[in-house]
Amino acid sequence: MTEDNSRELYDRALSVMPGGVNSAVRAAVEPYPFFVRRGEGGHVIDADGNRYIDWVMGLGPLLLGHDLPEPVRAGIQRNASEGPMYATPTEVEVDLAEFVVRHVPSVEKVRFVNSGTEATTSAVRLARGYTGRNKIVVMQGGYHGAQESTLVEGDADDPKPSSAGVPQSFAEHTLPVPFNDEDAMRDVFEEHGDDIAAVLTEPILGNYGIVYPEEGYHEFLREITDEHGSLLVFDEVITGFRVGGLGCAQSEFGVTPDLTTFGKIVGGGFPVGAIGGRAEIIEHFAPAGDVFQAGTFSGHPVTMAAGLETLKFAAENDVYEHVNGLGDRLRRGLSEIVADQAPGYTVTGTDSMFKVIFTREGPGPDSLEEQCEAGCRQDPTCPRYDYCPKNAADVKHAETERWRRIFWGKMKAQDVFLSQNQFECQFVSYGHTEEDVEETLEAYKEAL
Repeated sequence: MTEDNSRELYDRALSVMPGGVNSAVRAAVEPYPFFVRRGEGGHVIDADGNRYIDWVMGLGPLLLGHDLPEPVRAGIQRNASEGPMYATPTEVEVDLAEFVVRHVPSVEKVRFVNSGTEATTSAVRLARGYTGRNKIVVMQGGYHGAQESTLVEGDADDPKPSSAGVPQSFAEHTLPVPFNDEDAMRDVFEEHGDDIAAVLTEPILGNYGIVYPEEGYHEFLREITDEHGSLLVFDEVITGFRVGGLGCAQSEFGVTPDLTTFGKIVGGGFPVGAIGGRAEIIEHFAPAGDVFQAGTFSGHPVTMAAGLETLKFAAENDVYEHVNGLGDRLRRGLSEIVADQAPGYTVTGTDSMFKVIFTREGPGPDSLEEQCEAGCRQDPTCPRYDYCPKNAADVKHAETERWRRIFWGKMKAQDVFLSQNQFECQFVSYGHTEEDVEETLEAYKEAL
Protein backbone atom coordinates (compact mmCIF):
# COMPACT_ATOMS: atom_id res chain seq x y z
CA MET A 1 0.00 0.00 0.00
CA THR A 2 1.45 3.34 -1.05
CA GLU A 3 0.42 6.70 0.37
CA ASP A 4 2.71 9.03 -1.54
CA ASN A 5 -0.09 11.20 -2.90
CA SER A 6 -1.79 11.58 0.50
CA ARG A 7 1.53 12.53 2.05
CA GLU A 8 2.16 15.13 -0.65
CA LEU A 9 -1.35 16.55 -0.32
CA TYR A 10 -0.96 16.76 3.45
CA ASP A 11 2.33 18.65 3.08
CA ARG A 12 0.61 21.09 0.74
CA ALA A 13 -2.35 21.44 3.08
CA LEU A 14 -0.13 22.20 6.07
CA SER A 15 1.23 25.24 4.24
CA VAL A 16 -2.20 26.79 3.69
CA MET A 17 -4.56 25.38 6.37
CA PRO A 18 -4.12 25.12 10.18
CA GLY A 19 -3.14 21.54 10.93
CA GLY A 20 -3.66 20.76 7.27
CA VAL A 21 -7.41 20.24 7.73
CA ASN A 22 -10.71 22.09 7.93
CA SER A 23 -12.08 20.14 10.88
CA ALA A 24 -9.91 19.10 13.81
CA VAL A 25 -11.00 15.45 14.02
CA ARG A 26 -9.70 14.77 10.50
CA ALA A 27 -6.12 15.12 11.72
CA ALA A 28 -6.61 12.82 14.71
CA VAL A 29 -4.59 10.00 13.13
CA GLU A 30 -0.81 9.82 12.76
CA PRO A 31 1.32 10.60 10.91
CA TYR A 32 -1.24 12.17 8.56
CA PRO A 33 -4.77 11.53 7.25
CA PHE A 34 -5.35 9.81 3.95
CA PHE A 35 -7.01 11.99 1.31
CA VAL A 36 -10.11 10.59 -0.40
CA ARG A 37 -10.59 10.82 -4.16
CA ARG A 38 -14.07 9.33 -4.42
CA GLY A 39 -16.62 7.03 -2.83
CA GLU A 40 -18.35 3.92 -4.14
CA GLY A 41 -21.22 2.31 -2.25
CA GLY A 42 -19.88 1.54 1.23
CA HIS A 43 -16.25 2.17 0.24
CA VAL A 44 -13.86 5.08 -0.31
CA ILE A 45 -10.86 5.21 -2.62
CA ASP A 46 -7.99 7.41 -1.55
CA ALA A 47 -5.64 9.61 -3.56
CA ASP A 48 -3.29 6.66 -4.09
CA GLY A 49 -5.99 4.28 -5.28
CA ASN A 50 -6.29 2.34 -2.01
CA ARG A 51 -9.83 1.10 -1.30
CA TYR A 52 -11.33 0.96 2.21
CA ILE A 53 -14.62 -0.25 3.66
CA ASP A 54 -15.98 3.04 5.01
CA TRP A 55 -17.76 2.89 8.37
CA VAL A 56 -17.38 6.64 8.97
CA MET A 57 -19.84 7.72 6.25
CA GLY A 58 -18.94 11.38 6.54
CA LEU A 59 -19.47 11.09 10.33
CA GLY A 60 -23.09 10.13 9.77
CA PRO A 61 -24.82 12.04 6.95
CA LEU A 62 -24.52 9.35 4.28
CA LEU A 63 -27.45 7.07 5.13
CA LEU A 64 -27.63 5.87 1.52
CA GLY A 65 -23.88 5.44 1.04
CA HIS A 66 -21.66 7.05 -1.58
CA ASP A 67 -23.65 5.88 -4.63
CA LEU A 68 -26.93 7.78 -4.51
CA PRO A 69 -29.98 5.99 -5.97
CA GLU A 70 -31.17 7.43 -9.27
CA PRO A 71 -34.22 9.37 -7.96
CA VAL A 72 -32.09 11.00 -5.27
CA ARG A 73 -29.34 11.94 -7.70
CA ALA A 74 -31.87 13.23 -10.24
CA GLY A 75 -33.58 15.45 -7.69
CA ILE A 76 -30.29 16.98 -6.63
CA GLN A 77 -29.09 17.53 -10.19
CA ARG A 78 -32.40 19.07 -11.24
CA ASN A 79 -32.28 21.68 -8.51
CA ALA A 80 -28.58 22.37 -9.06
CA SER A 81 -29.12 22.88 -12.79
CA GLU A 82 -31.88 25.41 -12.22
CA GLY A 83 -29.61 27.76 -10.27
CA PRO A 84 -27.56 27.67 -7.08
CA MET A 85 -29.66 29.92 -4.79
CA TYR A 86 -32.00 32.90 -4.86
CA ALA A 87 -32.28 34.71 -1.47
CA THR A 88 -36.02 34.03 -1.61
CA PRO A 89 -38.01 30.96 -0.60
CA THR A 90 -38.40 27.88 -2.82
CA GLU A 91 -41.00 25.13 -2.91
CA VAL A 92 -38.55 22.37 -2.06
CA GLU A 93 -37.82 23.81 1.40
CA VAL A 94 -41.55 23.74 2.15
CA ASP A 95 -41.70 20.14 0.92
CA LEU A 96 -38.87 19.07 3.23
CA ALA A 97 -40.35 20.96 6.19
CA GLU A 98 -43.69 19.24 5.65
CA PHE A 99 -41.94 15.85 5.52
CA VAL A 100 -40.15 16.48 8.83
CA VAL A 101 -43.29 17.75 10.55
CA ARG A 102 -45.26 14.75 9.28
CA HIS A 103 -42.82 12.15 10.61
CA VAL A 104 -41.15 13.51 13.79
CA PRO A 105 -43.55 13.39 16.77
CA SER A 106 -42.45 16.59 18.51
CA VAL A 107 -42.07 18.84 15.48
CA GLU A 108 -44.90 21.21 14.54
CA LYS A 109 -42.71 23.79 12.82
CA VAL A 110 -39.09 23.81 11.68
CA ARG A 111 -36.38 26.33 10.79
CA PHE A 112 -33.56 25.18 8.46
CA VAL A 113 -29.99 26.38 8.93
CA ASN A 114 -26.60 25.27 7.58
CA SER A 115 -24.95 23.00 10.14
CA GLY A 116 -25.51 21.09 13.35
CA THR A 117 -23.51 23.75 15.18
CA GLU A 118 -25.75 26.49 13.84
CA ALA A 119 -28.81 24.46 14.81
CA THR A 120 -27.75 24.00 18.42
CA THR A 121 -26.54 27.61 18.70
CA SER A 122 -29.94 28.81 17.49
CA ALA A 123 -31.79 26.36 19.74
CA VAL A 124 -29.97 27.64 22.82
CA ARG A 125 -30.75 31.24 21.88
CA LEU A 126 -34.38 30.31 21.25
CA ALA A 127 -34.69 28.52 24.60
CA ARG A 128 -33.29 31.55 26.41
CA GLY A 129 -35.49 33.94 24.48
CA TYR A 130 -38.64 31.88 25.02
CA THR A 131 -38.13 31.30 28.76
CA GLY A 132 -36.42 34.57 29.66
CA ARG A 133 -33.76 32.56 31.50
CA ASN A 134 -30.00 32.29 31.05
CA LYS A 135 -28.65 28.89 32.06
CA ILE A 136 -28.36 25.74 29.96
CA VAL A 137 -27.77 22.25 31.40
CA VAL A 138 -25.62 19.97 29.21
CA MET A 139 -24.20 16.49 29.63
CA GLN A 140 -20.50 16.15 30.34
CA GLY A 141 -18.89 14.86 27.16
CA GLY A 142 -21.95 15.58 25.05
CA TYR A 143 -21.15 17.48 21.89
CA HIS A 144 -23.39 20.21 20.50
CA GLY A 145 -21.15 21.84 17.96
CA ALA A 146 -18.37 24.40 18.12
CA GLN A 147 -20.32 27.09 19.96
CA GLU A 148 -19.57 29.19 23.03
CA SER A 149 -22.53 27.98 25.10
CA THR A 150 -21.52 24.31 24.97
CA LEU A 151 -17.72 24.35 24.68
CA VAL A 152 -17.72 24.01 28.46
CA GLU A 153 -16.16 21.42 30.75
CA GLY A 154 -15.98 20.79 34.49
CA ASP A 155 -19.16 20.42 36.51
CA ALA A 156 -22.12 22.53 37.55
CA ASP A 157 -20.18 23.96 40.51
CA ASP A 158 -17.15 24.91 38.42
CA PRO A 159 -17.96 25.26 34.71
CA LYS A 160 -15.11 26.52 32.55
CA PRO A 161 -14.38 26.92 28.85
CA SER A 162 -13.09 23.83 27.06
CA SER A 163 -11.52 25.97 24.32
CA ALA A 164 -9.44 29.10 24.18
CA GLY A 165 -11.49 32.04 22.97
CA VAL A 166 -14.57 31.31 25.09
CA PRO A 167 -14.95 33.86 27.92
CA GLN A 168 -15.39 32.50 31.44
CA SER A 169 -18.47 34.69 31.74
CA PHE A 170 -20.08 32.66 28.93
CA ALA A 171 -19.21 29.34 30.57
CA GLU A 172 -20.84 30.39 33.83
CA HIS A 173 -24.25 30.09 32.19
CA THR A 174 -23.66 26.43 31.22
CA LEU A 175 -24.09 23.68 33.81
CA PRO A 176 -22.43 20.34 32.90
CA VAL A 177 -23.71 17.19 34.63
CA PRO A 178 -22.93 13.49 34.04
CA PHE A 179 -25.19 11.63 31.61
CA ASN A 180 -27.47 9.07 33.30
CA ASP A 181 -27.07 10.75 36.72
CA GLU A 182 -30.49 11.70 38.05
CA ASP A 183 -29.13 12.87 41.42
CA ALA A 184 -26.76 15.35 39.77
CA MET A 185 -29.62 16.72 37.68
CA ARG A 186 -31.83 17.13 40.74
CA ASP A 187 -29.03 19.02 42.52
CA VAL A 188 -28.62 21.41 39.59
CA PHE A 189 -32.33 22.17 39.44
CA GLU A 190 -32.52 22.58 43.20
CA GLU A 191 -29.86 25.28 43.04
CA HIS A 192 -30.56 26.94 39.68
CA GLY A 193 -34.06 25.82 38.67
CA ASP A 194 -35.51 29.31 38.37
CA ASP A 195 -32.86 30.30 35.83
CA ILE A 196 -32.53 27.11 33.75
CA ALA A 197 -33.81 27.76 30.25
CA ALA A 198 -33.26 24.22 28.95
CA VAL A 199 -31.66 20.84 29.35
CA LEU A 200 -29.77 20.04 26.15
CA THR A 201 -28.89 16.41 25.57
CA GLU A 202 -28.25 13.85 22.88
CA PRO A 203 -30.74 10.97 23.26
CA ILE A 204 -27.68 8.70 22.99
CA LEU A 205 -24.22 10.15 23.57
CA GLY A 206 -22.78 9.89 20.08
CA ASN A 207 -19.49 11.74 20.29
CA TYR A 208 -18.25 9.89 23.35
CA GLY A 209 -18.24 6.27 22.33
CA ILE A 210 -22.03 5.76 22.05
CA VAL A 211 -23.49 5.70 25.57
CA TYR A 212 -27.06 4.45 25.86
CA PRO A 213 -29.45 6.01 28.40
CA GLU A 214 -30.50 4.01 31.40
CA GLU A 215 -34.15 3.00 31.46
CA GLY A 216 -36.34 5.90 32.56
CA TYR A 217 -33.64 8.56 32.26
CA HIS A 218 -35.24 10.54 29.44
CA GLU A 219 -38.65 10.27 31.11
CA PHE A 220 -37.01 11.74 34.22
CA LEU A 221 -35.60 14.64 32.16
CA ARG A 222 -39.06 15.27 30.73
CA GLU A 223 -40.60 15.38 34.21
CA ILE A 224 -38.02 17.61 35.87
CA THR A 225 -37.99 20.16 33.04
CA ASP A 226 -41.79 20.30 33.09
CA GLU A 227 -41.76 20.74 36.84
CA HIS A 228 -39.43 23.75 36.63
CA GLY A 229 -40.78 25.36 33.46
CA SER A 230 -37.61 24.61 31.49
CA LEU A 231 -37.39 23.23 27.97
CA LEU A 232 -36.13 19.76 27.05
CA VAL A 233 -34.00 19.92 23.91
CA PHE A 234 -32.93 16.75 22.12
CA ASP A 235 -29.85 17.12 19.93
CA GLU A 236 -30.60 14.61 17.16
CA VAL A 237 -27.92 15.82 14.78
CA ILE A 238 -26.46 12.30 14.88
CA THR A 239 -29.48 10.16 15.76
CA GLY A 240 -32.05 12.04 13.67
CA PHE A 241 -33.48 9.86 10.85
CA ARG A 242 -31.03 7.10 11.80
CA VAL A 243 -32.08 5.78 15.22
CA GLY A 244 -35.80 5.08 15.24
CA GLY A 245 -36.10 5.56 11.48
CA LEU A 246 -38.14 8.50 10.23
CA GLY A 247 -39.47 9.19 13.74
CA CYS A 248 -35.91 9.65 15.06
CA ALA A 249 -34.62 8.54 18.47
CA GLN A 250 -37.38 10.37 20.36
CA SER A 251 -39.95 8.02 18.84
CA GLU A 252 -37.90 4.99 19.83
CA PHE A 253 -37.61 6.19 23.44
CA GLY A 254 -41.20 7.45 23.55
CA VAL A 255 -40.24 10.85 24.95
CA THR A 256 -41.36 14.12 23.35
CA PRO A 257 -38.90 17.02 23.69
CA ASP A 258 -39.88 20.67 23.34
CA LEU A 259 -37.19 21.32 20.72
CA THR A 260 -35.09 19.06 18.51
CA THR A 261 -31.97 19.92 16.55
CA PHE A 262 -31.14 18.08 13.34
CA GLY A 263 -28.24 17.87 10.90
CA LYS A 264 -26.42 15.29 8.79
CA ILE A 265 -29.07 12.99 7.25
CA VAL A 266 -31.77 15.68 6.95
CA GLY A 267 -29.53 17.29 4.31
CA GLY A 268 -28.69 14.09 2.45
CA GLY A 269 -24.93 14.66 2.70
CA PHE A 270 -25.00 18.42 2.03
CA PRO A 271 -24.40 21.15 4.66
CA VAL A 272 -27.53 21.43 6.81
CA GLY A 273 -29.02 21.96 10.23
CA ALA A 274 -32.54 22.43 11.53
CA ILE A 275 -34.45 23.33 14.69
CA GLY A 276 -37.91 21.84 15.13
CA GLY A 277 -40.43 21.81 17.92
CA ARG A 278 -43.70 23.10 19.28
CA ALA A 279 -45.14 25.85 17.11
CA GLU A 280 -45.52 28.30 19.99
CA ILE A 281 -41.78 28.05 20.66
CA ILE A 282 -40.50 28.00 17.08
CA GLU A 283 -42.68 31.06 16.32
CA HIS A 284 -40.36 33.09 18.54
CA PHE A 285 -37.80 33.03 15.73
CA ALA A 286 -37.70 36.23 13.67
CA PRO A 287 -39.55 37.46 11.72
CA ALA A 288 -42.51 35.96 13.59
CA GLY A 289 -40.95 36.57 17.01
CA ASP A 290 -38.24 38.31 18.97
CA VAL A 291 -35.33 35.81 18.69
CA PHE A 292 -33.16 36.79 15.77
CA GLN A 293 -31.97 34.05 13.43
CA ALA A 294 -31.04 34.36 9.75
CA GLY A 295 -28.63 32.90 7.21
CA THR A 296 -27.77 33.53 3.57
CA PHE A 297 -27.59 29.82 2.74
CA SER A 298 -30.41 28.61 5.02
CA GLY A 299 -32.90 26.47 3.12
CA HIS A 300 -30.48 26.16 0.21
CA PRO A 301 -32.50 24.49 -2.59
CA VAL A 302 -29.86 21.89 -3.49
CA THR A 303 -29.49 20.84 0.15
CA MET A 304 -33.25 20.79 0.63
CA ALA A 305 -33.64 18.59 -2.47
CA ALA A 306 -30.91 16.22 -1.25
CA GLY A 307 -32.55 15.89 2.16
CA LEU A 308 -36.05 15.45 0.78
CA GLU A 309 -35.08 12.86 -1.83
CA THR A 310 -32.98 10.94 0.71
CA LEU A 311 -35.79 10.75 3.25
CA LYS A 312 -38.41 9.91 0.60
CA PHE A 313 -36.22 7.08 -0.69
CA ALA A 314 -35.75 5.80 2.87
CA ALA A 315 -39.51 5.91 3.43
CA GLU A 316 -40.36 4.05 0.23
CA ASN A 317 -37.65 1.37 0.27
CA ASP A 318 -36.04 -1.08 2.69
CA VAL A 319 -33.30 1.32 3.81
CA TYR A 320 -33.82 1.02 7.56
CA GLU A 321 -34.37 -2.74 7.42
CA HIS A 322 -31.09 -3.05 5.52
CA VAL A 323 -28.88 -0.77 7.62
CA ASN A 324 -30.30 -1.88 10.97
CA GLY A 325 -29.95 -5.53 10.00
CA LEU A 326 -26.28 -5.07 9.10
CA GLY A 327 -25.76 -3.03 12.27
CA ASP A 328 -27.22 -5.83 14.35
CA ARG A 329 -24.98 -8.39 12.61
CA LEU A 330 -21.92 -6.24 13.24
CA ARG A 331 -22.63 -5.75 16.94
CA ARG A 332 -23.46 -9.42 17.50
CA GLY A 333 -20.31 -10.48 15.68
CA LEU A 334 -18.23 -7.97 17.61
CA SER A 335 -19.72 -9.17 20.90
CA GLU A 336 -18.57 -12.70 20.10
CA ILE A 337 -15.09 -11.53 19.14
CA VAL A 338 -14.71 -9.32 22.20
CA ALA A 339 -15.94 -12.02 24.57
CA ASP A 340 -13.28 -14.35 23.16
CA GLN A 341 -10.35 -11.99 22.68
CA ALA A 342 -10.88 -8.87 24.81
CA PRO A 343 -13.58 -9.54 27.44
CA GLY A 344 -12.90 -6.22 29.14
CA TYR A 345 -14.06 -4.26 26.09
CA THR A 346 -17.63 -3.08 25.50
CA VAL A 347 -19.65 -3.25 22.28
CA THR A 348 -22.05 -0.33 21.95
CA GLY A 349 -24.55 1.06 19.48
CA THR A 350 -28.06 0.59 18.18
CA ASP A 351 -29.80 0.43 14.80
CA SER A 352 -27.10 1.45 12.28
CA MET A 353 -24.54 2.77 14.82
CA PHE A 354 -21.74 0.69 16.34
CA LYS A 355 -18.50 0.97 18.29
CA VAL A 356 -16.14 -1.07 20.45
CA ILE A 357 -15.03 0.88 23.51
CA PHE A 358 -11.74 -0.24 24.99
CA THR A 359 -12.99 -0.31 28.57
CA ARG A 360 -10.46 -1.66 31.04
CA GLU A 361 -12.58 -4.09 33.05
CA GLY A 362 -15.25 -6.69 32.42
CA PRO A 363 -16.97 -9.74 33.90
CA GLY A 364 -14.81 -12.28 32.08
CA PRO A 365 -15.04 -14.44 28.96
CA ASP A 366 -17.84 -16.69 30.24
CA SER A 367 -20.53 -13.98 30.11
CA LEU A 368 -21.26 -14.03 26.35
CA GLU A 369 -24.58 -15.86 26.49
CA GLU A 370 -25.95 -13.52 29.14
CA GLN A 371 -24.71 -10.13 27.96
CA CYS A 372 -26.38 -7.56 25.70
CA GLU A 373 -25.50 -9.37 22.48
CA ALA A 374 -26.24 -6.53 20.05
CA GLY A 375 -24.78 -3.59 21.94
CA CYS A 376 -24.93 -2.29 25.51
CA ARG A 377 -28.48 -1.38 26.65
CA GLN A 378 -27.69 -0.52 30.30
CA ASP A 379 -29.57 -3.66 31.36
CA PRO A 380 -29.16 -4.18 35.15
CA THR A 381 -29.47 -7.96 34.66
CA CYS A 382 -26.52 -8.06 32.26
CA PRO A 383 -23.23 -9.26 33.81
CA ARG A 384 -21.51 -6.32 32.11
CA TYR A 385 -23.81 -3.72 33.69
CA ASP A 386 -21.38 -2.57 36.38
CA TYR A 387 -18.58 -2.29 33.81
CA CYS A 388 -20.20 -0.70 30.76
CA PRO A 389 -19.87 3.08 30.34
CA LYS A 390 -22.70 5.12 31.87
CA ASN A 391 -21.32 8.55 30.99
CA ALA A 392 -18.52 10.34 29.19
CA ALA A 393 -16.07 10.00 32.09
CA ASP A 394 -16.35 6.22 31.86
CA VAL A 395 -15.50 6.33 28.14
CA LYS A 396 -12.64 8.75 28.73
CA HIS A 397 -11.21 6.28 31.24
CA ALA A 398 -10.98 3.64 28.48
CA GLU A 399 -7.78 2.89 26.58
CA THR A 400 -8.21 5.78 24.18
CA GLU A 401 -4.55 6.03 23.23
CA ARG A 402 -4.32 2.31 22.42
CA TRP A 403 -7.37 2.73 20.17
CA ARG A 404 -5.87 5.72 18.36
CA ARG A 405 -2.20 4.79 18.13
CA ILE A 406 -2.42 1.04 17.52
CA PHE A 407 -5.88 -0.28 16.74
CA TRP A 408 -7.00 2.30 14.14
CA GLY A 409 -3.86 1.74 12.09
CA LYS A 410 -4.22 -2.05 12.26
CA MET A 411 -7.74 -1.78 10.90
CA LYS A 412 -6.67 0.63 8.18
CA ALA A 413 -3.91 -1.78 7.15
CA GLN A 414 -6.69 -4.32 6.53
CA ASP A 415 -8.57 -1.80 4.37
CA VAL A 416 -11.17 -0.87 6.99
CA PHE A 417 -11.76 2.84 7.67
CA LEU A 418 -13.04 3.52 11.20
CA SER A 419 -13.70 6.84 12.90
CA GLN A 420 -10.50 8.62 13.80
CA ASN A 421 -10.69 8.24 17.58
CA GLN A 422 -12.25 6.21 20.39
CA PHE A 423 -15.12 8.65 20.81
CA GLU A 424 -16.79 9.16 17.41
CA CYS A 425 -19.59 6.89 16.14
CA GLN A 426 -19.35 4.48 13.24
CA PHE A 427 -22.24 4.10 10.83
CA VAL A 428 -23.79 1.58 8.47
CA SER A 429 -25.17 2.79 5.13
CA TYR A 430 -27.51 1.43 2.47
CA GLY A 431 -24.40 1.00 0.31
CA HIS A 432 -22.85 -1.57 2.65
CA THR A 433 -23.18 -5.30 2.07
CA GLU A 434 -23.06 -8.50 4.11
CA GLU A 435 -19.64 -9.11 2.58
CA ASP A 436 -18.44 -5.77 3.98
CA VAL A 437 -19.64 -6.86 7.43
CA GLU A 438 -17.90 -10.23 7.28
CA GLU A 439 -14.62 -8.70 6.05
CA THR A 440 -14.79 -6.13 8.84
CA LEU A 441 -15.40 -8.75 11.53
CA GLU A 442 -12.38 -10.70 10.30
CA ALA A 443 -10.33 -7.52 10.46
CA TYR A 444 -11.44 -6.93 14.06
CA LYS A 445 -10.35 -10.48 14.95
CA GLU A 446 -6.91 -9.84 13.53
CA ALA A 447 -6.49 -6.37 14.97
CA LEU A 448 -7.64 -7.30 18.47
